[in-house]
Amino acid sequence: MTRNAFTLGDAAREFVRHPSPWMIGTTLAVTVVARWAVGDWQFTDALVPVVMLAVFPFFEWLVHVFVLHWRPRTFGPITLDSLLAREHRLHHVDPRAIPLIFIPWRALLWILPVAVAVAILAFPRPGLGLTFLSFLTVLGLSYEWCHYLIHSDYKPKSRLYRAVWRNHRQHHYKNEHYWFTVTTAGTADRVLGTYPDPAAVSTSPTSKNLHTAMPARQ
Repeated sequence: MTRNAFTLGDAAREFVRHPSPWMIGTTLAVTVVARWAVGDWQFTDALVPVVMLAVFPFFEWLVHVFVLHWRPRTFGPITLDSLLAREHRLHHVDPRAIPLIFIPWRALLWILPVAVAVAILAFPRPGLGLTFLSFLTVLGLSYEWCHYLIHSDYKPKSRLYRAVWRNHRQHHYKNEHYWFTVTTAGTADRVLGTYPDPAAVSTSPTSKNLHTAMPARQ
């Protein structure tokens, strides 16, 4: 199927064939039902999503830089190299391999329980924790959808999506040391200094094989 023939409907049908959207989506559905059952709505329930939306690009940047681009380190007989980092290196090798686009389902087996624990333990009332968890899963699904769509054959149509698409494609095909945000067009990258003029950045020889060499940054 050519890019011009690949529609949002085609993308959605492929998207739901993979486990991570179902795992995150199920968590979202259960959490929303629990949130309505608990009630106790307060002003902070509106404030938490606003704060999370502002923080998420920076969270995304930090995870991308320090978790997904983790360089394996050996300490005696032990090598520290997470599943997320290993899978992400494979994703860079073949950005069009669809299963590698998604968060590994095995990683979600601990990520989702940790998120639930944070919602239970880090908030002063259950309702607020459930608000946090509900919006976190919305952000997680949005990330999975956006990341998949960028790597699919769907052709950008809106100006906003084209900017997001271009930002992430430059990370994969231009230079892996820059453009770390995925769901926004360089928001955190602009603040944290990883949003250069593409014309001023050389094409990296290691964008498809992370850590095979460590060339100096531009």
